[in-house]
Amino acid sequence: MSCDRMESRILAYVDGRLKEAEHAEVEKHLAACAACRVRASEFRSVSELLEELPVIEPSPAFDVRVRARIAAEPAKQSWWAWLPSPRIALAASALLLAAVWINYNGPVNPDLRLPAWAMSQQQVDEGLDEDLSVIEDHDTLSNFEPLKELPPPVEADDDQQQM
Repeated sequence: MSCDRMESRILAYVDGRLKEAEHAEVEKHLAACAACRVRASEFRSVSELLEELPVIEPSPAFDVRVRARIAAEPAKQSWWAWLPSPRIALAASALLLAAVWINYNGPVNPDLRLPAWAMSQQQVDEGLDEDLSVIEDHDTLSNFEPLKELPPPVEADDDQQQM
C-alpha cells in the first residue's frame, strides 16, 4: 500500500472502523513505513486527548432553535425551476419533435444529390446508372470523325475587338 492511500485510511484504522483485510494491510504498511507509524501515533494521541474532555450536553432549547433556523431557510428549488414555465418546455419539445419528423418524413427532392460518403451503396450504384448514358455520349463524341475535320475557329481582328 502506498503512503497516499494510507493517508486516507489512518483515521479509520485508529478508530477501529476498518474491515479485517484492510486492517491487516494497514498494519503491514505501518510495520514497513516509519513516517506512517508516526502519523498513526499522532492520530492516536489526539483521539486520546479528545476522549478526556467532558461531554457537553446541549440545552433543552437547542433543538427548538435548530429546528426554527432550518424552517427559516429558503426551500431548495427543484431542477425544473430553471424553466420559465411548463408551457415553454412543452412548446420546445413539440418543436423538436416536429423538426425530427420533418427531417425523416419530409418531401424528398431527387434532384438534390448527396455526396458519395453520405449515400448508401445502392444509391451510389443508381447514380452511376444514371450517369452511364452521359459517359456513353462522351465516348461517342470523342471518337466522332466529322468533328476532327472541322475548320479551325476564326480569330477576330484586333480592330474589331476594340469596338
